Amino acid sequence: MKTIMEKKETVIIGSGPGGYVAAIRAAQLGQKITIIEKEYIGGVCLNVGCIPSKALVSAGNRYYEAIHSEVFGVRSTNVKIDFQKMQEWKDNKVIKPLTKGVEGLLKKNNVEIIRGTASFKNQKNLIVTTTEGEQEIEFENAVIATGSKPVELLNEPYVIPFGKRVVDTTGGLNIQEIPKHLIILGGGYVGTQLAGAFSNFGSKVTILEKDPKIISFFDDDLVELVKKNFVEEGVTVITNVTAAHSEETDTGVIIRYEASGVPSTVEGDYVLVTVGRKPNTDQLNLEKAGVELTASGKLTVTDQLKTTVPGIYGIGDVVPGRAFAHKASYEGKLVAEIISGGDAKVQAKAMPVAVYTEPELATVGMTLKEAEVSEIKHTISKFPMKANGRALSLNQPAGFIRLILHPDDEKIVGAQVAGAGAADLIAELALAIDMEMVAEDLARTVHAHPTLSETVTDAAELAMGFSIHF
Repeated sequence: MKTIMEKKETVIIGSGPGGYVAAIRAAQLGQKITIIEKEYIGGVCLNVGCIPSKALVSAGNRYYEAIHSEVFGVRSTNVKIDFQKMQEWKDNKVIKPLTKGVEGLLKKNNVEIIRGTASFKNQKNLIVTTTEGEQEIEFENAVIATGSKPVELLNEPYVIPFGKRVVDTTGGLNIQEIPKHLIILGGGYVGTQLAGAFSNFGSKVTILEKDPKIISFFDDDLVELVKKNFVEEGVTVITNVTAAHSEETDTGVIIRYEASGVPSTVEGDYVLVTVGRKPNTDQLNLEKAGVELTASGKLTVTDQLKTTVPGIYGIGDVVPGRAFAHKASYEGKLVAEIISGGDAKVQAKAMPVAVYTEPELATVGMTLKEAEVSEIKHTISKFPMKANGRALSLNQPAGFIRLILHPDDEKIVGAQVAGAGAADLIAELALAIDMEMVAEDLARTVHAHPTLSETVTDAAELAMGFSIHF
């Protein structure tokens, strides 16, 4: 295999929501950019994560609504779903246009794309293995944006190896049949979203979660709304699972587990493992570059995303913080500015989190639990969705919007939304926290009527003591 030597200005390893955004922004700032991608343009999020999972959620909602629309006076009979056609729509009408669009944007911004696997030779050189051989690249700057991969359970007390019917998220999103009984290991963001989707498709769903509650990052009153919906839809949630072992058969999988010390067994035709992800740093030969890692295998970085080696940066899932696509994109823009000579720093006061359960949940800034344990007694304003005309017209009255304000200056420091459109509504509240707004700023912002966004005005007016609608 012949090795070719080339010099590059800035090399970005990975083309996910962190890598491709960093590449485009850096190119806009005048840099010559090379992206190295071993698999998907657009990364896990676009190809086998965020986007396809929301496509499944949307399709599940459509199917469920087609069957259960009697409340609107709409009666449907003999409703059927062609699951393979749905998968084709997801792949050909959602994923492919977006991946082609990202590749087109990279080319339009003169970003060079090398298809191959990169590893460090030293602090200034990479070895890239392609189908045509090896290529050595000398770089001025390198950005590690290699993302993460699913955790496989191979060690006691959880031994659930991947197989034909034990699948990770990628496999779960590409199942070609509707499972009669789907067992989901892990009740986090992905597990709860796909539990709702497959339940809407008609699957019996069982969630096994090791923690005392599902989607544990959210406040209890938000989680209770999702649990209530799961009960109504027949989704079984089992928490405090302390051990689990799988036995795969030709037609299904048997899971033997312990929950709160009680041994039990559950059998399904598929098991979806969504217990977390780990950073893709183990194949980069980072030790040859001298890049330091944390105990969890993530890059040690400064507030300017610099690793311990000058000229090498990290963004997204490979650096500390939660593994969110929007976090990776935010850091991608920052690192492009920093490499281009800017003085930007990671300082987002508000990193929103959203989960597409039923109802949708979103949170940003301080949580209610944090406010309750704080030495400062924060002002809490909670406005119910059932008092909003648009929520009622959608037949989605469950949920609320909550604002958390600092008592001294009345600035908004946290917010939570549960209900229709929560993932979109949280953006205005993230802006309010970043811009250090007070309740009056939101109350005086005119929101169109009738909209879900009017709940922001209502929650703000409630915080001021001048509520009109509640």
